[in-house]
Amino acid sequence: MTVERLATLFPADNLTAAIDLLTAVLGRTATFVDGDRWAQFDIGPTRVMLAGADERDIPSLAVKVGDLDETLARLRTAGFAAEDPVIGPHERRTSVRPSVESPWAIVLYEPAVG
Repeated sequence: MTVERLATLFPADNLTAAIDLLTAVLGRTATFVDGDRWAQFDIGPTRVMLAGADERDIPSLAVKVGDLDETLARLRTAGFAAEDPVIGPHERRTSVRPSVESPWAIVLYEPAVG
């Protein structure tokens, strides 16, 4: 498995307010905003992502991988119950938790092709 990037992902019930707060704290504007569903701030190799209420409901570690299918197969072989991949507007992704009760998850993703 090749990990290409790690980032934190926080749900935001009010994306505008969350963007405004991070802008004030970090002293810079968002690197990317996709309407009311997504925003991200890139500072050097660090990325902080905000997901609108319809996109994500729990904090997550986002892991960009080189081959999502290979990573998913490896996790399932190891006994982790990973969701089937879904295709978003910019990526193909899946989610896995350490346990069903976990208040956080790992989102594994690869950029959408074509």
